[in-house]
Amino acid sequence: MDSLGHSSIAFIGDSITDAGRDRANPDSYGDGYVSLLAPELIAGGAEVRNVGIAGDRAVDLAARWAMDLVPTAPDLLTVYVGINDVWRRFDSDDPTSTVAFEATLRELLASAVDAFGSRLILMEPFLLPVRDEQRGWLAELDEKRAAVRRLADELGAELVPLHEILTAAATEKEAAALAPDGVHPLPEASRLIAGAWRDAQARQHPAGH
Repeated sequence: MDSLGHSSIAFIGDSITDAGRDRANPDSYGDGYVSLLAPELIAGGAEVRNVGIAGDRAVDLAARWAMDLVPTAPDLLTVYVGINDVWRRFDSDDPTSTVAFEATLRELLASAVDAFGSRLILMEPFLLPVRDEQRGWLAELDEKRAAVRRLADELGAELVPLHEILTAAATEKEAAALAPDGVHPLPEASRLIAGAWRDAQARQHPAGH
């Protein structure tokens, strides 16, 4: 159990969570933001699992929730999904409506709360346009971000406003220096994501509570 009372901490999402982990090794955390957080969480006594899979959309999380997430029985659950729900509309003509995206996530999150009493940290999807056509994705992204925000409010989750955080960081340097394709973070961006997660966890447990 870590210093904030969590015994099982799980991270689920797409490639930004997966970050090249060895999926055959439950103690592999990849080389992204989870790898930066796991050592300190483990040192605090928590069991940490990364069950992100590159390319996942909300429906993909739903398809493997029972197999990959449920066995972790997390009392702290982080979900980071949405950019592929946006991206597939533009590269594969395979859109996910925001209504469907939100309904799928709501069911999954509510099931974790009901089954395990999970505290939730929801990370909004981000995009740092590095190509002109990616600017046309932002309206779709904003819809998915709004859905994540609604769910955070509805379920009492902590929200990590990553699009705002990384967009602000991109005013100080080229977006491609943070995410070369606009989506997949380089180490500096991963450090910003990890720091934003720590801030959200701290908000869940104000000093003295």
